[in-house]
Amino acid sequence: MLWIGLRDGGITADLFVRAPSLPLDLALGVGGGVVVALSWQLIARFVGPVGALERELAARIGPLTTSEALGLALLSGVGEELFFRGAMQPSLGLVGTTLLFAIVHSGPSKIYLVWTLFALLGGLGLGSLFEWRQNLMAPIVAHVAVNAIGLGRLSRGSLERF
Repeated sequence: MLWIGLRDGGITADLFVRAPSLPLDLALGVGGGVVVALSWQLIARFVGPVGALERELAARIGPLTTSEALGLALLSGVGEELFFRGAMQPSLGLVGTTLLFAIVHSGPSKIYLVWTLFALLGGLGLGSLFEWRQNLMAPIVAHVAVNAIGLGRLSRGSLERF
């Protein structure tokens, strides 16, 4: 928030939502989040290392209540979008921000590479939504949806394939 405020001379509500476009931004966010989450599950079905990665992440996360999973999804989705799209993207551009987003979503072993590549594509999608809509609502909703669905699956151990 400080970065945005210093750069722009303040923070306005337009950064988060533009009233006439709210229904469309919400629909784009929910739809985009569901598509990304289902895409991950589809990849998990055909790419062997994804199952191992999911089991490792599930072990690291441990069991979460629904409230905890939703709270974590909300905090991480809002925080990351505010930082990456709201603060960084206007300064570094879509490509630079997307690359940094992917790097942050890396891990300690090669098994995380698929997550990093998926974050690269997801970051490109979220950044493109921000560029198109000129506010954070759609990217935040999409990011929260992806995280909520993923954390719910990981914390419940429901990693079976659809």
